[in-house]
Amino acid sequence: MKSGERQPSGRAFMDDMTISTKTVIEARWTLQELDKMSTWARMKVKPSKYRSLVVKNGKVKEERFKIGDEIIPTVSQKPVKCLGKWFNNNLSDRLRVEDTYKQLEDWLKAVDKSGLPGKYKAWIYQHGILPRLLWPLLVYDVPMTTIEGMERISNGYLRRWLGVPRSFSSVGLYSLGSKLQLPLKSITEEFKVTKVRQHLMLKKAGMINEIVGRVAVGRQGLDVTPTAKWRTATVEGKRHLVQKEVRSMEEESRMVKAVSMKKQGSWLNWEGARQLKLSWNEIWKMEPNRLQFKLKSVYDVLPSPTNLATLGLIDDPKCILCSKPANLEHILSSCSSTLKDGRYTWRHDMVLGTLADTLERNFRKPRKNKEGLTFVNFVKEGEKGQKKSVEGSGILGTATDWQMLVDLKQKLQFPPQIAVTNQRPDIVIWSASTKQAILLELTVPWEERIQDANERKRLKYQDLLAECRDNGWRVWLFPVEVGSGGFVGQSIWRALRALGIVGGERSKLIGNLCKEAETSLMWLWRKRSEQWKQ
Repeated sequence: MKSGERQPSGRAFMDDMTISTKTVIEARWTLQELDKMSTWARMKVKPSKYRSLVVKNGKVKEERFKIGDEIIPTVSQKPVKCLGKWFNNNLSDRLRVEDTYKQLEDWLKAVDKSGLPGKYKAWIYQHGILPRLLWPLLVYDVPMTTIEGMERISNGYLRRWLGVPRSFSSVGLYSLGSKLQLPLKSITEEFKVTKVRQHLMLKKAGMINEIVGRVAVGRQGLDVTPTAKWRTATVEGKRHLVQKEVRSMEEESRMVKAVSMKKQGSWLNWEGARQLKLSWNEIWKMEPNRLQFKLKSVYDVLPSPTNLATLGLIDDPKCILCSKPANLEHILSSCSSTLKDGRYTWRHDMVLGTLADTLERNFRKPRKNKEGLTFVNFVKEGEKGQKKSVEGSGILGTATDWQMLVDLKQKLQFPPQIAVTNQRPDIVIWSASTKQAILLELTVPWEERIQDANERKRLKYQDLLAECRDNGWRVWLFPVEVGSGGFVGQSIWRALRALGIVGGERSKLIGNLCKEAETSLMWLWRKRSEQWKQ
């Protein structure tokens, strides 16, 4: 550089160096030129931050270059990490995939040895291990067999942490369509969703909803559930549609697996029961062993005599109390000796007491009247009926002088001013000023028989309803069910809405009913081989 000339900036120097490397074929010549450069230039170049790679005839050669006295490390010596992916002289991802597999095992073992309760370990897997695992699975080319192997390992640890046997199906861990849903995610499902999110190659998947239309779920009416359309969706909306389609495909495969399992898939027959989706907050509040018992009872993996006989652990699968085959349904809902002893009645009364306490608090609290519910009077053929608007939020908001009788501890006597009958609904609420009456009949059946119980109770009180209406009373009958396993029926959700108990108050009541039924169920299971003691 001549005197008086302006010293080049660092960026200009790098541009000159780039032009030089483009015009020179031999890399060694470039290195010699670097050695001849000024001391200022050499101070800016840090060989330790560079990597070298020599490929001759398709093979990597261990040739090294120097800048001054410092050697530029090769990629094989010091791999480069960029955006979470390691680059070395091997163009294959096989070794990095194996390292990720081993890293997952190390993480799971470390959590397993931590000494924390099982539900805390499951939380660490969901919020700590799984998110850290997904990025390597995204940047590397991982075969599906490896992903399935990772999920098998994690499933084993999750079963141990949740206290369920090894035969417990993975459907119970990850399914979003089962009656009992856990806040856990499958590695396979998240891997597929992540890959789709990266490439967005399944754009046509989002159009399936437009072809099929809106699908009605359960007893919903046609075109009730709103769905986003692919044509009008934003870029982010299209991404969510694609991910949703992938998740639905994974859920469909779980449902197919559940159908093939006679015992652990028996919840598919619980048509009248509402789904129970557990959150982490609810799991934290559960008493010890409650979650473990809940999972085992829903998926029928408790050590009942029939299950033990199937595994060859005992020879006689009969009930100790009545000598009939003792499967889970028999022990918890159908044993004649237990029924005579009054255990099922005791469970029914425990749930009924919780329901009655909430109803009494609701109709006694002050309500702000407003235009609301509209009732339809059914009239005889040939007569004209009129629709009358009433004020209030639900039926309980239509009067202020409600009275209530509950069939607990002593036999309920039906109010004679309404009708004279020997029938005894579990709860009777009436208003003398408006001549309105509400009848609630609670049943605690096996979950598969919730629908049958509702229809049976509805038919049982038809004559009583007709007599009440003939006496000039407006009367409503609500047969409600809380399953013996702690799953409420759809009927109780609709009944509370009609009464005016909605929102957080309804959710809290249903949670209390489920907890009461679960507690009673655990007690019946522990005392299954003992005689009732008055």
